[in-house]
Amino acid sequence: MKPKDRNGSPASRPEVEGFHDAATGTVSYVVHSGPGTACAIIDPVTDFDPGWGQIGTGSAERLIDFVRANRLAVEWVLETHLHHDHLTAASVLRDMLGGQLGTGTAFCGVAAVVEVVFDLPRGAGKTVFDVFFDDGSTFDIGDLGAEVLCTPGHTRDSVSYRIGDAVFVGDVLLMPDAGTGRCDFHGGDARTLYASIRRLLALPPETRVFVCHDYAPGGRAPTWEATVAQHRHHNVHLCGSLAGENDFVARRTERDRALGAPALLLPALQVNAAGGRLPPPAANGRAYLRLPVNVTRGAL
Repeated sequence: MKPKDRNGSPASRPEVEGFHDAATGTVSYVVHSGPGTACAIIDPVTDFDPGWGQIGTGSAERLIDFVRANRLAVEWVLETHLHHDHLTAASVLRDMLGGQLGTGTAFCGVAAVVEVVFDLPRGAGKTVFDVFFDDGSTFDIGDLGAEVLCTPGHTRDSVSYRIGDAVFVGDVLLMPDAGTGRCDFHGGDARTLYASIRRLLALPPETRVFVCHDYAPGGRAPTWEATVAQHRHHNVHLCGSLAGENDFVARRTERDRALGAPALLLPALQVNAAGGRLPPPAANGRAYLRLPVNVTRGAL
């Protein structure tokens, strides 16, 4: 099924429930119009303990409980990009709750790089996702209208979902006191990120911006919602001396060079390239993730 083509921008105010996963700092969302309506799930998490290789469902179960308690009908499970810092529960939730699984069209190119690095079967993600969105694609979540904005820069496949007066930006932006997402994986680029951010900040100032991660800088409580106006005036990577493109690019690039690999990078890439599916079990009935040696940042 292809997203519907419609004219105009959605103007409704959806209800948004955020679920913060403390282990990874990830925020997942259920977007709906109220009890008994249709909903979309955005960026769900599968729990993973790398020390023991243990898969958990606690984070996903919180979303499932909320959906069922509010009698919501899942029409979409959406990914903002191929994540490198947590394992997705997207395909699992789609299989359990229904709906269609969607992400941006550039996902397949990013997944193909991951498949080469890990020597995985080719094209698994293509068979798992139901819809790959182009820039400007529109679709419905019950009576809510949604629009897809391709916002690359953090990764080449990053997309944002504008649903009514809310926009879900993945890792393109963090909260204003934390700045912006890194640009050193999956075809990321600081100059491209700057252009995508400017596109988002051109939305109406009252637009609610929902981020995919919050690491609670300074020890504050986790939070994940700010307005476009707040980002324009207070985002630490976008105001003052860093407001210009060249200054932003220089600072973002310098910062990325100093960042280490995310703790779950290698397991996350393998699982997320397949939309959240674990590798098929070996002859002994156990599934295995691969640990390639001497992977370079440039390879990813």
